[in-house]
Amino acid sequence: LSAVLTDGLEPVEAAVREALANGTASDELILNILSRRREPATPHSIVTSEDRMLQHPPLADCARYDLLRGYDAAA
Repeated sequence: LSAVLTDGLEPVEAAVREALANGTASDELILNILSRRREPATPHSIVTSEDRMLQHPPLADCARYDLLRGYDAAA
């Protein structure tokens, strides 16, 4: 019942109905349903054009990092 104060009566009632439709009605399940409904929707993927692609993809140079750490650390 404390969830009614934060989420409102209608969302709590809908969560209880969903839990009962699934065959279980526990406080943890109802709070889980309420929290899933509060989460923001997943953002849509952004379509990028070909001209935004990298002209020269980055290359890993592990020898450079060994050089920065010192010759003794590479062994």
